[in-house]
Amino acid sequence: MSTDMPSADPTGPRVAEDLRIRGGGRVTAGARLVIAFLVAAAISATLAAVWPVNPLNFFGFFTVQSNVLGAVVAVAGAVRLLRGTPVSSGWAVVRWCTATYLVLVDIVFWVLLAPLGAAGGIPLPWANLVLHLVTPVAALVDLLLARDRRLPPLRLLPVVLVYPLVWTAVVLVRGATDGWVPYPFLDPAQGYAVVAAWAILVAGVFTGAAAALRPLLGRAGA
Repeated sequence: MSTDMPSADPTGPRVAEDLRIRGGGRVTAGARLVIAFLVAAAISATLAAVWPVNPLNFFGFFTVQSNVLGAVVAVAGAVRLLRGTPVSSGWAVVRWCTATYLVLVDIVFWVLLAPLGAAGGIPLPWANLVLHLVTPVAALVDLLLARDRRLPPLRLLPVVLVYPLVWTAVVLVRGATDGWVPYPFLDPAQGYAVVAAWAILVAGVFTGAAAALRPLLGRAGA
């Protein structure tokens, strides 16, 4: 009589792990879609509350633009997770940029604008909370816990700065031409030396924030 014990199926643990990963991916995808919905609701409600308004002014706020970008990336990220799309370096950079912008929205608002009583373009209290707190915190948590993580090369750090620098240049041009500025620290009435100092400071903060957030994207090639 044979005393051989039936061998364990090596595919069992792998299947269980695969199901666990897929389940986690669905949860993350669902959370991203919820955040995108909250952003859409907050921006739509704010636009309705301040209407009529020049759309170039309303959508000129960095808070609004970065949250719209965050919502688009959240939806794209949800779809990628549900489809099982491999994590590319390009996608890692997109997540890196988006998280940096949203985290800086949180810091700049609560440190520079809220103490001055400025609404940052979002006068509705609940929408202000969503766009200046909920989405930045969600972006940070997503960066920490989501499975589609990959460490982008440090040499791509300047890519993170392109959009904020272009946005700042457009704001300065508008401030000098039609007089519209989204935030008081960029008002040309202070003098361009002061504005330039603020712009350099903000660029430095963006650089530091991007460098600090980069390790959260995971191990290289993961």
